[in-house]
Amino acid sequence: MKHKVLLHCCCAPCSSAIIEWMLANGEQPVLFYSNPNIYPEEEYLIRRDECVRYAGKLGLEFIEDKYDHSEWQDWIKGHEDQPERGSRCLECFRMRLQRAAAKARELGIDTFTSTLASSRWKSLEQIARAGNWAADGVNAASPDSTQVHFDARNWRKGGLQQRRSELLKENGFYNQLYCGCEYSLNARLPMMGKDDVRRWMRELKKAHTGQELKEKSVSLCRRIMSGTHWQNAGTVLLYHALPDEVDTQLLLDNALLSGKRVLLPKVNGDDLVLCEYTGPDSLTTGAYGILEPNGTSSMYGGTEIDLAIIPGMAFDRHGHRLGRGKGYYDRLLSGLKVYKMGICFPFQLLDYLPCEEHDVMMDGVGV
Repeated sequence: MKHKVLLHCCCAPCSSAIIEWMLANGEQPVLFYSNPNIYPEEEYLIRRDECVRYAGKLGLEFIEDKYDHSEWQDWIKGHEDQPERGSRCLECFRMRLQRAAAKARELGIDTFTSTLASSRWKSLEQIARAGNWAADGVNAASPDSTQVHFDARNWRKGGLQQRRSELLKENGFYNQLYCGCEYSLNARLPMMGKDDVRRWMRELKKAHTGQELKEKSVSLCRRIMSGTHWQNAGTVLLYHALPDEVDTQLLLDNALLSGKRVLLPKVNGDDLVLCEYTGPDSLTTGAYGILEPNGTSSMYGGTEIDLAIIPGMAFDRHGHRLGRGKGYYDRLLSGLKVYKMGICFPFQLLDYLPCEEHDVMMDGVGV
């Protein structure tokens, strides 16, 4: 009979080779997903679902701990400004491995370990300290219950790093771009390229159903309509949303009902031209599957438009915008002297975005 081991899992890529090794060496892993550090929640869900998928493929037991990021923030308070591998990481490991130790004791499992020790970006000494500290605390609190032991082995050895890369490709795992918390994200963002961020945003959107994105869109549109920029605008530049963008239908309907003039972009070769929108019947499917006005284009300068509402793959808090890479909006907006409002889902608003000199900045961002 195999020896049961509670395996604290941080993600599917880091877990896969370790799980394979354990199954081949007389151990039966029980997967425990305890990662309240991960930010944003969409990132947490993607990583969790990949672990669930792999556990299901192998027929392994999977246990999810509660996700409470605010509780994690309280735990690491005072260490926020510490660098990677500093005291913040040690405290983060302590919290998660304490939960793993408690779960092992609850299940009557005498050994627990963590996939954290598979990452070359983590300190093995910190992981061992945190795991042993967690075991000592749980054992001292319940001396008459199952005594737990932390297996602090180095999960990078024995070809497991290479096998991790192979299994990542074989299983098509989502491969995250940063450790997990907002502090590691902010440290990593300046090193990301635009295509990295685009791929990441596409993955984050998958954490939501179409209905959930629709509800977020309605809430955002209502906030925009209650604002002075919208209320004071006579002519607005909007867009007809793709399925993964903030749905602007509520804004389109409200604009027409309130007597605003509405302009929508239309692809014309390498550029966007602006055409008047008069209702759903004035639309036809154009380039990239986007609904566009079917009328003839008109020339509009910035003085005719009071408010431009612009989509994007991501925005940052400084007003930088990341588009889909074709440059359509940058070329259009560079000639418009108008208040430019980017709109996005909350997880698309970052602290930093890679940018270039030709990128047109927003005057504000709504989420």
